Amino acid sequence: MAKILIIDDEKVIRATLKEILEYEKYEISEAQDGEEGWRKIQEEDFDLVLCDIKMPKMDGMEVLEKASTLEKQPQFIMISAHGSIETAVEATKKGAFDFVPKPPDLNRLLLTVRNALDKKELVTETKTLKKKLSKKLDMVGESEPIKRVKDTIEKVAPTDARVLITGPNGTGKELVAHWLHQKSNRSTAPFIAVNCAAIPAELIESELFGHEKGAFTSAVKQRQGKFEQADGGTLFLDEIGDMSLSAQAKVLRALQEHKVSRVGGDKDIKVDVRVLAATNKDLKKEIEEGKFREDLYHRLSVILIQVPPLKDRQEDIPLLVDRFLEDISKEYGTAKKEIDKNALSKLKEYPWTGNIRELRNVVERLVILGEKTICLEDIKKYADFQ
Repeated sequence: MAKILIIDDEKVIRATLKEILEYEKYEISEAQDGEEGWRKIQEEDFDLVLCDIKMPKMDGMEVLEKASTLEKQPQFIMISAHGSIETAVEATKKGAFDFVPKPPDLNRLLLTVRNALDKKELVTETKTLKKKLSKKLDMVGESEPIKRVKDTIEKVAPTDARVLITGPNGTGKELVAHWLHQKSNRSTAPFIAVNCAAIPAELIESELFGHEKGAFTSAVKQRQGKFEQADGGTLFLDEIGDMSLSAQAKVLRALQEHKVSRVGGDKDIKVDVRVLAATNKDLKKEIEEGKFREDLYHRLSVILIQVPPLKDRQEDIPLLVDRFLEDISKEYGTAKKEIDKNALSKLKEYPWTGNIRELRNVVERLVILGEKTICLEDIKKYADFQ
């Protein structure tokens, strides 16, 4: 049941609104002036506040401004008998959902209340999802190598500089790309990831730049490419070392001119995209062998971030194992398992050629097959190494 606070110095108005809203099954509280209303907002979590503007002690605009500083902000609908377009504009600029003149049209008021509560629910869901996503994408570790990566991200993310992320498979290169996006000025815009190794060479150009209808046999309709989809945001080109030379040439043009053209089309389309790239290959060696364009390498590698393999940050293994135990228990809906010191020491000794991805797979296997407290015997039985 949604909680609504009515702040109005007119008792009749409060009583009328309370009767109508309680009939609609809302939980209603009242305040007779701005000071009392502000005190109640601080003491309780309200979903919506219906607030008069002209009141003694503290007017509605001041209540609205004070409430906008709270971590849990209720939606506001401002009501006034002295309203004007200027007042309505000022109220919405300060964060009010809507402005309703007195005496209120009850049908309009109820519709506005429902819409404001829908927005409140949507905002709450969005914040929850962002927190979950932030935790899922958290960069776990306190070792010096990972601290250097985190420090570089903090410095580079707010800029539009292109970044080349290198490191072996399974080290978390895409995670670094996500953090560069999340901490950038483009964080509210799209983050589009493309695995260049997973797309056949003959389709990569269509995937990146789109195509016009009839451009090739299966092109039955026009299609936007990843560059267009990422407009205003970030495009992450994973495993860029596997991209064909012809596609590399088009990517280079897009970076130089901020334009793309769809396959089968002759129209230039402007794009505003920050490009991040990643590879597990030695691109300088690929350049020597004629497999990668040197000019594209220099365009992409304004900033280089080397993600360390797990063997170079073994002191982070206990933190990673604890996070995986927590995440996996939530995925399976079970109690979090513990791991004893001997088992943890064994995990720290292993070279982890598959890096963090391999560690997570092993922990998941131990959660499924091991005892309530994972022990050394479980490692010997199920970890697939001695």
